[in-house]
Amino acid sequence: MKYSIAKLLCIPLILATSIAFADDDDDKGFGQAGILSKTNRGEIPEISLSSGMPLLENGDTITLKSGTYYELEITADGSQELALAGARFFRAIWVDEFVVEGIEIRPYGIDSMEFDEAGEAELSFVAIKPGSYRFGVPGSDLQTVTITIE
Repeated sequence: MKYSIAKLLCIPLILATSIAFADDDDDKGFGQAGILSKTNRGEIPEISLSSGMPLLENGDTITLKSGTYYELEITADGSQELALAGARFFRAIWVDEFVVEGIEIRPYGIDSMEFDEAGEAELSFVAIKPGSYRFGVPGSDLQTVTITIE
């Protein structure tokens, strides 16, 4: 029986394709979107910026799971110009997008943000690097949260 070189070269391709489509019992269920899929979403409390008030209603700690996708909503009431800083935290996450008043921004990196007036922003990200990070108004102990990535 004679086989052409073209037929022999196709055998590894056919085997690889059948393996790729085989049933995978270890499938995490992410789907085609991978870690950005809806099955990989975590809940995170909203942060409220107001002069002299804590950022969170309940406590001052947020715990995140590494590899999980989150959407952090930030609302400022405009009572004072307030900045939020957390360079170490921003370097421990992968930012998908930053939405400010309906404008979607896909930054390479963030160091801080400042609200000069009342408004809303939403930060969509994947928690990556485990650790504890301070995030809040610079120079304020009251308006700071600790974000822990496990």
